[in-house]
Amino acid sequence: MKLLVATSQTQGERANDFNHCVEGELLWIAPCCDDGESSPDSHCGCGRSFGGLNSHRGTTTALVAELPGFTCSDYAEALRSSLAAQGWPPSAADEVAAGLLAFAFNWEVGAVLERRCDLFVERLVTAPG
Repeated sequence: MKLLVATSQTQGERANDFNHCVEGELLWIAPCCDDGESSPDSHCGCGRSFGGLNSHRGTTTALVAELPGFTCSDYAEALRSSLAAQGWPPSAADEVAAGLLAFAFNWEVGAVLERRCDLFVERLVTAPG
């Protein structure tokens, strides 16, 4: 099963990149606040970040990873626990999991993604100068 996990790959490609997650941590795409909706480069950073399910912190880079043996049920439970801990409705976990699985399915394993509000693109690794 393909999921989004935190990665430090391509960090620094944008001046306002950040990675406060644990490498390999499961991620979700949290809704944006008003500032984040208006600009991905807003101070809060929510319009350009993915959220860590365990750390409850953010990162601007997500890796599409294949996690063999991890089931849809496992993913929904991880989301349920994280959503509850963060004050989001845990009842949304199944729907959020289904949406994230569908989203990840459309990307190649190994792709590093960035978020620009509702636009998601693959980051290309630049060659050293």
